[in-house]
Amino acid sequence: MDSVVFAVGNAKQAAHYYSTAFGMRLVAYKGPETGSRDEAAYVLTSGSARFVLKGSLRPGTELADHVARHSDGVIDLALDVPDVEAAYAHTVAAGARGLVEPHTIEDEHGKVVVAAIATYGETRHTLVDRSNYSGPYLPGYVAAEPIVAPPEKRFFQAIDHCVGNVELGKMDEWVEFYKRVMGFTNMAEFVGDDIATEYSALMSKVVANGTRKVKFPLNEPAISRKKSQIDEYLDFYYGPGVQHIALATNDIIGTVERMRAAGVQFLDTPDSYYEDPELRARIGEVRAPVEELQKHRILVDRDEDGYLLQIFTKPVQDRPTVFFELIERHGSLGFGKGNFKALFEAIEREQERRGNL
Repeated sequence: MDSVVFAVGNAKQAAHYYSTAFGMRLVAYKGPETGSRDEAAYVLTSGSARFVLKGSLRPGTELADHVARHSDGVIDLALDVPDVEAAYAHTVAAGARGLVEPHTIEDEHGKVVVAAIATYGETRHTLVDRSNYSGPYLPGYVAAEPIVAPPEKRFFQAIDHCVGNVELGKMDEWVEFYKRVMGFTNMAEFVGDDIATEYSALMSKVVANGTRKVKFPLNEPAISRKKSQIDEYLDFYYGPGVQHIALATNDIIGTVERMRAAGVQFLDTPDSYYEDPELRARIGEVRAPVEELQKHRILVDRDEDGYLLQIFTKPVQDRPTVFFELIERHGSLGFGKGNFKALFEAIEREQERRGNL
């Protein structure tokens, strides 16, 4: 992953939020002071994770129209590739819709080659080769000082995976897109009872590149008694888009403590989850006592490769759309299948409070 690019209503305030609540560090900026007349953009990093927050400076722009329709959300999952021209030619020949043809942008720090293709909804993949560039982000951006003093220990160090929600009947179509167009492979799939509760259900398949450094789970709603979390997202986002971004951390307990202290709200897991004897038998020994995980409402799951710890935030904007996951992996390459029921029941409780279940 090169970066996750967000369209937001107020980029300056969003940059402050991700600096204080997520412990990220502002490293680059563009805006009126740098000659950008239509948009302001803030680039924040934490380890290899990079967020770009873009806000329109005037009405009627593509960026302003996107925020008006979808509210704050992800517009670009940018990918680092070694050869932009070859990657673009391959993807378009395989059926991708080209948005921006390969071209070079440069300044005193060197050259960057970029291109872009379309994926689900109004999301795009920008293809980036910055191997000959030493600047803070891209030409047009200037280095920027942190908004607040960065934490002594970063909260997370990488983007683990990015999850997309698509319409009913479209999941397999987009899975095939990533396989055919981008050479990804099926990594996992969750259907039927794997991913259902008494009231709602969804289906999910995970595609990944060969190194497993880029992982894209794709969700679609399933027929059920009540409205699923995917239905709610599609209703409020007005179409397909990125549902959540999973952030890899080496200390999920410490990160959750600091993020809660900064005002981040997490989904609540009932005590019954931790008191279930089947859970304790299934997970075996993990790095923290179950009682400590219970205190912080962190979920735990084990598979044949190891175990993982995870927790999910509530939506981070007014609409119930984009949220985040924190994940700490200890060998496991999975996505917490054993936690799906508890997770979705927690989401349903929030949906019910919003009147959307």
